[in-house]
Amino acid sequence: FQKREGSRQAVFDEMERPLLTPLPAVRFEVAEWSYARKVQANCHIAYNNNWYSVPYAYVGRTVDARVGADRLEIWCDGVRVSSHPLFPSYVRNRYSTNPGDLPGKAKWRQWDRERVTGWANRVGPSCAVVIERIFESVRFDEQGLGAALAVMRLAKTYSNERLEHACRLALQSMHSPRYRQLKPILDNHPANTGDGTAAGVEPAGFVRGGDYYGRAVER
Repeated sequence: FQKREGSRQAVFDEMERPLLTPLPAVRFEVAEWSYARKVQANCHIAYNNNWYSVPYAYVGRTVDARVGADRLEIWCDGVRVSSHPLFPSYVRNRYSTNPGDLPGKAKWRQWDRERVTGWANRVGPSCAVVIERIFESVRFDEQGLGAALAVMRLAKTYSNERLEHACRLALQSMHSPRYRQLKPILDNHPANTGDGTAAGVEPAGFVRGGDYYGRAVER
């Protein structure tokens, strides 16, 4: 600048400063994307064995999840539609639910607690208890919808009678059975014999009763 008029600061202010733009409000972070996540009937997507809510208008559609260091954002067609704190990697089977993502009582829903409960009541009283306890265990009805529907769809595979029988057996040994407890009963136990037990199964259910050991001693 020895042979130029002005100073470096003057040239900067005149020529370069007008071209500058503000720094981003949010610091850049490295993130990974998880694509084509289907929004379930309970208004949530699954990621790393946990659940994150999406606005109910997106039920049935596929969305993308942008996963940062401590947040999970849900995007659809280039628009961010929901955002959640990210559960730590060691956490499993937890729900992050934004109440605004859920449909109001006056809005139409393909499946809701009332409809699933009505289906369970038609199957039988034990099935109705299982479904009611699933919904009682969650904060929002939508959080229990997936587990409840998984149970109810067993009726389509095995029949209403067998599902009711499996629910009755399961309730004898646990407070709130789910799909993973009911399906083995349906797979391993024949249909209900009408006396509260399954054909070919010891009266005690899952263990040998006292009569068995009494006979063994007599022998």
